[in-house]
Amino acid sequence: MSIIFSSKLKMVEGDAIYSASNYFTGYALFWSGLTVGMSNLICGVSVGINGSSAALADAADPTLFVKMLVVEIFSSVLGLFGLIIGLLVSSKALDFQ
Repeated sequence: MSIIFSSKLKMVEGDAIYSASNYFTGYALFWSGLTVGMSNLICGVSVGINGSSAALADAADPTLFVKMLVVEIFSSVLGLFGLIIGLLVSSKALDFQ
């Protein structure tokens, strides 16, 4: 995401800083970064909690391995969804003018 953000950044001087387009670009980049960061944080916590319980369940009953793997995949998809939303929001932002 930082590569995408850095491609939209450039120096703006004078009163052009306060244009509506620049405000929109700034807020779009801010919220897309926050969305990606928070969704990946939640994804990491979710994978950690599910991974811990999956390891305990697999130790108790080895036939549950495939079922727990599906649960792990569902919890890790949260980060991917956040990345997709962040890309969509940042793609709507124009370059700073």
